[in-house]
Amino acid sequence: MAIHFIKLTDPNTSVVEVFNKWENDPALKVLTRPNKNKSELERQEKITVDDLSKRLENQHIFLIYLDDQLIGEMNYMVDPSHLYKKEPGTAWLGITIGESIGRGKGIGYAAIQYLEEQIKESGMKRIELGVFEFNIQAQKLYQKLGYKEIGRIEDFTFWQGKMWNDIRMEKFV
Repeated sequence: MAIHFIKLTDPNTSVVEVFNKWENDPALKVLTRPNKNKSELERQEKITVDDLSKRLENQHIFLIYLDDQLIGEMNYMVDPSHLYKKEPGTAWLGITIGESIGRGKGIGYAAIQYLEEQIKESGMKRIELGVFEFNIQAQKLYQKLGYKEIGRIEDFTFWQGKMWNDIRMEKFV
């Protein structure tokens, strides 16, 4: 089992197809995007190569491979407007392990360590992220990696018939 990471620089249709699959997977979309209500949760997303290319203007995206299979993606943005603490030089981190074969094997842990190194090499000292309060597994992963809770945004996302908070966490690298 070989894990490797490739920076996305030139999106193509095969990568976009996989991203669309993950974005519309009912088990994943509750974990990766906030939804204000049931209809938002049920909506289907469709990104294009152009959409993904546009994202690269503001995000550094890395593809996660297990052997030769694309199983996930991780990314960071620099000083986005949605930071909880508006500290210049902060990276906002995101990760999706889209394929079930990649979950529970330490791949997320290794991927975040790799992304933290990329962030550190780019000169940033602080990372912030958000995790929905019902995503206990991700919270444990981030805590294990040294992230600390810095606040909560109430009623942030809809799931299982109710609104849930977003837990904001930070780490200095």
